[in-house]
Amino acid sequence: MKAEPRATPTSTPASTPTPTAGRPRLFAIDNLRIVLTALVVVHHVALTYGNMPLWYYNEPARDGSGVVLDILVTFNQAFFMGFFFLISGFFTPGSYDRKGGRAFMRDRLVRLGIPLMVFLLLLRPLVTLGAYGDYKHLPYWQFYLGSWDPGPMWFVEVLLVFAALYVLWRRFGGPAQERPSAPKARWIVLFTLGLSVAATLWRIPVPVGTYVPVLGLPTPYFLPQYASMFVLGLIAFRRGWFQALSRRAGRIGLLVAGLSSAVLLPLSGMTEGFVATAVTATWESTFAVSIIIGLVVLFRERYNHQGPRGRFLSDQAFTVYIIHPLVLVGVGYALSGLHAIAIVKFAVAAAVSLPLCWGLAYLVRSLPGAKRVL
Repeated sequence: MKAEPRATPTSTPASTPTPTAGRPRLFAIDNLRIVLTALVVVHHVALTYGNMPLWYYNEPARDGSGVVLDILVTFNQAFFMGFFFLISGFFTPGSYDRKGGRAFMRDRLVRLGIPLMVFLLLLRPLVTLGAYGDYKHLPYWQFYLGSWDPGPMWFVEVLLVFAALYVLWRRFGGPAQERPSAPKARWIVLFTLGLSVAATLWRIPVPVGTYVPVLGLPTPYFLPQYASMFVLGLIAFRRGWFQALSRRAGRIGLLVAGLSSAVLLPLSGMTEGFVATAVTATWESTFAVSIIIGLVVLFRERYNHQGPRGRFLSDQAFTVYIIHPLVLVGVGYALSGLHAIAIVKFAVAAAVSLPLCWGLAYLVRSLPGAKRVL
């Protein structure tokens, strides 16, 4: 999205941080948002050629390399959308402070609502044309309404709800005071434990694999993570956590991400029922919190700068998020005649799709008036 405070998918997968009342410009977060947007594209390419037929165009793997793509999807899913919600929450208070409640919500409706409607009314019919071949006995309008969902733009739907809830909280609860402080280790541990418990209990009524039709939520079983990360982002803004996290915290975060994966992932495969659910939720929560801490510190220390190329990638990122399904489906059909193992087709499709996504996004943003929204 375009930017006010840059870097959210509300300001969402695209915006650039603008300084707020003496705060330093956080190019590190902006650069993280670029990487996360690229991960969204790669994630859906992996779904195209892996063993999880959860994308508009699929060529299910016929060889063992598809398992590698499934592993990539599993690790991505554990943290990347939660990270987007955290970044979105981080940039929400400053935007509200500058604009006030009405202007803030109006801006969210423009910058998020218009892209959502564009996807539903213009892009979605194009990316679902292939699936219509199996329903040609129905009029297209009937197929279109019967298969209604916002695809990847579910994120924008949820973000609009979170923004509206934040406006209500500010109206009746008031803003939190700015109290710069570093998050303490015990707070991080308690948050991770609490998120693990919440995710486990939530998955009793909303088990893994649940899909919410019409609203199109593909992973409602991750809602505790999404909501808590958004709230954590709000707190992180007021307390300056992104700047205050120590280098040691970053190193520990990356280490814990690796160790938890080595221990808990195999354990989840050896258990069943509620125990397996609890172990999986614990791994996802631990991995998400630790890898996010590690990446925030890593990018703050090494990638907290941005030249013309980085600015270009950043400017197009939200538009890439919106239009990438159209690119991926087109590339999928174009490569359908390529005979290769799954991971090779994945690599070729990703290498072709990423520059195409950013190039098409640039052209879309060059349309008259587009930059007011994107």
